[in-house]
Amino acid sequence: MQAIEFKVDSEDVTTTEQTLTPIQIMGLAGIDAGSHYLVQIEGQHQESYQGKPEEKIHMHPHMVFITVSTGPTTVSMG
Repeated sequence: MQAIEFKVDSEDVTTTEQTLTPIQIMGLAGIDAGSHYLVQIEGQHQESYQGKPEEKIHMHPHMVFITVSTGPTTVSMG
């Protein structure tokens, strides 16, 4: 099986799996899937996997993902 290289939060990650779920992708990148969700970046388009942690993503080389924290956000008033 050929290795597929992709990025999560600018970090290089490699898999030999043809399909991965957002939870698996974040796991490979060392991201806590319990407090983050995955977003795939394709040029100007962003595909959010918030609420879809088990959706299968067909992997191909040079895919780019970012993670977004679902934790409480602090808003400063002033």
